Amino acid sequence: MKTSVGTNAVQRRWRLDIWDLLIRLVLIAASLACTLPFVHVVAKSFSDDAYVIANKVYLWPAGFTLGAYEKIFADASIMRSLYVSVLITVLFTILGMIVTICAAYPLSRKQLKGRTVLTFIFVFTLYFGGGIIPDYMLINSLGMLDTIWSLVLPLSFSAFNMLILRSSIASSIPVSLEESARIDGAGHFRILFSIVLPLCKPILATLSLFYAVGRWNLYYDALFYIKQNPDLRPLQLKLYYLVIQASESFQLEVTQVSLSNPEVLKASVVVFATLPIICVYPFIQKYFVRGVMLGAVKE
Repeated sequence: MKTSVGTNAVQRRWRLDIWDLLIRLVLIAASLACTLPFVHVVAKSFSDDAYVIANKVYLWPAGFTLGAYEKIFADASIMRSLYVSVLITVLFTILGMIVTICAAYPLSRKQLKGRTVLTFIFVFTLYFGGGIIPDYMLINSLGMLDTIWSLVLPLSFSAFNMLILRSSIASSIPVSLEESARIDGAGHFRILFSIVLPLCKPILATLSLFYAVGRWNLYYDALFYIKQNPDLRPLQLKLYYLVIQASESFQLEVTQVSLSNPEVLKASVVVFATLPIICVYPFIQKYFVRGVMLGAVKE
């Protein structure tokens, strides 16, 4: 009898080990699928043009060189574009979070009359939009063309992020806690700043990263709205023009491949534009971990 029980336990453990191994293999494969393309791009950015053209660069640089990055920094306006991108991203994130919090908190409270209608109006904008031409006409009529505000104000509010924050506040902030604060004489703003926001740090950090990454990677609005003032071009648009210029030069001067290969320049541009976001992520990683663990332990 004991032998049978021991055999069954060993079989169950063996089955669990098999599933654990399969899960680990799937996770490793998914991680490699996400990581290896970026490693390949980094390797190309540090490789010599001749090796890239011959398709001899895989996961390690061939003919290590910093020539592509030297071409990027050779443009004196590249640092100004970096400053413009940082400024726009910071303003965009701060303004977006302020508007999102001011909309999500009242819509999460049941005592707000008409909150269902207001929520429907916000959700409606997720399915229907005016399009590029009406947006351009609006920015032009407001006199915001070739100004920094044309890159900050139009997209500074996301109804999707507002719905996420509203649901988080409604589910994580009990009504009894708010009622206790009201008995002590706290108003809406005191409750918001002293109770709601401190308890919502993980979701606030997540949404802030959504706003920052979305603004950092966006360049098509600057392509439309910034025409006469090149000093306001963000980094992504500046690098876009740099790649276009290198591609045209490559087509006109085929014999000078080693001087202007757009593939290497594109790879270095990707690395250069991605590096700032990668440097910011470790500082807010703890809030993501806390958000995952939130509610996992009950006392």
